[in-house]
Amino acid sequence: MVINRNYIWMVAGLMLITGILLWSMGRPLICNCGYVKLWEGGVNSPGNSQHIADWYTPSHMIHGAIFYGLTHLLMRWKQAGPRPIGIVPHGNLALGVRLVLAAALELAWELVENSPAVIDRYRQATLAVGYSGDSVLNSMADCGWMLLGFYAAYRLPWRWTLAIAVVFELLTLWIIRDNLTLNIVMLLHPLDGIRDWQAGL
Repeated sequence: MVINRNYIWMVAGLMLITGILLWSMGRPLICNCGYVKLWEGGVNSPGNSQHIADWYTPSHMIHGAIFYGLTHLLMRWKQAGPRPIGIVPHGNLALGVRLVLAAALELAWELVENSPAVIDRYRQATLAVGYSGDSVLNSMADCGWMLLGFYAAYRLPWRWTLAIAVVFELLTLWIIRDNLTLNIVMLLHPLDGIRDWQAGL
């Protein structure tokens, strides 16, 4: 199934607008170090969340799989009720709408995540004491990784998608003592036991 290119342009437009908004919020276009890396492996390094990929990239790919699943349920729910002509999308159109919705959700999170209030929350509730927000490049790359996760979820059976997400969560939990699940827990309701374990205490 091929997505109508108009929806691809809509996603690109949303990314451009978000990038401009992030830049206007004071986010650097690239890492303050002055160069771009494909991979940044240091979780507590100044380059974390500044380059194209890092240990939190798997979390954004999982976002894509989750958004694919949620929009799939949303479309099924809408199609179960009355379907006025021209309002409820079908086929390729439905997938394109879902892709735009997924991108909008991810980009909205990038804006929220880089707000002063959430940056301070990260510093207070997690081990990211020196976290100062993402570069615009990193935020755009995060959206790209989310789109890859969305596409993978579209192409793969749901069991494979779930298995890959679990592997990603366990892998990052083992290597950096953090993952999407712990990130959400520590942002919403920080637990001293988890913080101590992440710090190696």
